Amino acid sequence: MSKLENSLSPKTLKTMPKIDLHRHLEGSLRLETLLKIAREHKLNLPKANIEQLRPLVQITNDPPNHEVFLSKFEVLRHFYRSPEAIQQLAYEAIADAASDNIHYLELRFSPQALARVRRFLLVDVTNWVIEAVQHARKDFEIEVGLIITLVRHDPLEQARQVAEIAYDYVDKGIVGLDLAGNEVKFPPGPFTPIFKKAQDVGLGVTIHAGEWASAYGVRQAMEELYANRIGHGVRTIENSHVLRLARERGITFEVCLTSNLQTGVVHDLQHHPLVDMLDLGLQATLNTDDPSVSDCTLTDEYQLAVQKLGLGYNELRQMTLNAAAAAFLPSNGRKRLIDHFEKLLPASDNTYNGIPFPSSRIPPLHSPLN
Repeated sequence: MSKLENSLSPKTLKTMPKIDLHRHLEGSLRLETLLKIAREHKLNLPKANIEQLRPLVQITNDPPNHEVFLSKFEVLRHFYRSPEAIQQLAYEAIADAASDNIHYLELRFSPQALARVRRFLLVDVTNWVIEAVQHARKDFEIEVGLIITLVRHDPLEQARQVAEIAYDYVDKGIVGLDLAGNEVKFPPGPFTPIFKKAQDVGLGVTIHAGEWASAYGVRQAMEELYANRIGHGVRTIENSHVLRLARERGITFEVCLTSNLQTGVVHDLQHHPLVDMLDLGLQATLNTDDPSVSDCTLTDEYQLAVQKLGLGYNELRQMTLNAAAAAFLPSNGRKRLIDHFEKLLPASDNTYNGIPFPSSRIPPLHSPLN
């Protein structure tokens, strides 16, 4: 074991340059700002202090259950009260990622969720988020791509409307299209034309699958929804045929440890399938999912990978390079991203002396937000 492997302290992990490909805006909101919004808009919610608000919007002593986890978002929708509130929340989400030494972030959001309570126009909400993110990425020197998320159990016509916005905003801030929601009760068939067009216009496609349902959902995501990446996908290893197909197609998996525990996907982090996914040759990455709902950072996820799963520097480095190679960027942008991280994350040999990683930020990648 090298000196590098021995030096994976919380401080070292904090200084590691990182990529987060799977982070929801709606799950990345500062509680301090939510409390301020609740007071300003006189929301019918506890407003005395953060600790009163916390259990409504964050996992605290809740049982590990996906319905409990999703219930937090039903509360969070009530905070999107004005353009200014939405822009502040989006700006802060980028600032918080940058403070965790994330150099490249793909932040996904649902315009329909942000618009629902106040009945904002979907295109207006999209513009507010893009504008706030553009300001934040310049202020904090972080590269950001935005992904629009459709929801399986929302009306299909609404999904089509939201997707049309994503198509129109290729090269104007949106880099990908996502599908989330109940994969058990809502099969992908009706969404096939939507994601076929997404692929045709140049959007990346990432699909939540193989999380609460079986590996078959991963196969459907690949074959029916043109997925480049799979959100979670931890059930993939349960089916050798799906596993082989994912490996052949070079599908990248966006793994999120803490949320998998909180939603009951796994019952013990020491038994999380991430280790098996890596051993079986899947292109896995490590991400946060919903950092404010889960009360975690990407550094925390790295610590869990080291402390609970026994992963070392080589695995963390490889997952970061997997993420760089799977970023929804033009090919020249992906190459520059890979080069950036190969430079900042040295190969694991005995030359590393425990000094924090270089802090140089990422060079321009010519992403749609530039």
